[in-house]
Amino acid sequence: MAKVHPNMAPAPGAVGEAPCAPASSAEGPTTLTVWRKSLLFDCKGFTVFDAKGNLAYRVDSYASESGDEVVLMDAAGRPAFTVRRKRFSLQGEQWLVFSGEETRRPVYTVRRSGRGKTLAHVTACAGAGAGPSYDYEVEGSYARRSCVVYDGERRAVAEIRPKEVVGTDVFRLVVQPGVGVSLAMAVVVALEQMFARPSLLRSWSTVD
Repeated sequence: MAKVHPNMAPAPGAVGEAPCAPASSAEGPTTLTVWRKSLLFDCKGFTVFDAKGNLAYRVDSYASESGDEVVLMDAAGRPAFTVRRKRFSLQGEQWLVFSGEETRRPVYTVRRSGRGKTLAHVTACAGAGAGPSYDYEVEGSYARRSCVVYDGERRAVAEIRPKEVVGTDVFRLVVQPGVGVSLAMAVVVALEQMFARPSLLRSWSTVD
């Protein structure tokens, strides 16, 4: 398989933004390479690299864990977001996104959609400091690693793109300026939980 992790040192300042902070509008798109593999023994997860090949994010989920709660960490191991499944939802499958390791008040919900090509709705929670313009829709096919995230004005703000030759275990995440890169990666984690069969992170023997 092609080499997907050329540099293991954290990128200096690569993901230092606050979890909900948008990227500067003066910056260009951020491109990440996402590898569906943990670098830790006996773990499932993601290892994510920036455009220079430096470690940017990681997700490590031990095989004994259900995967109903997953922590997205930056390159230094600091929690950026916690993604937790909402139990007993009347609106279908939902995943709650919390800032850091705080799990009392979610900042976003990612709700699975059953309508046409729309995969999921990403909605800011009340009191999270985000308005309607911070609600998103995800369209496409996660199984093919081909998805587009649209904002409330139907602007494409992030894309999941297949990476040539190496199959579906390695893909690209391209995030446009104005959207938090950490949030976009948290949405990828939620999509993995909802649409991957089997999920890399979740045990499907878990009973609701």
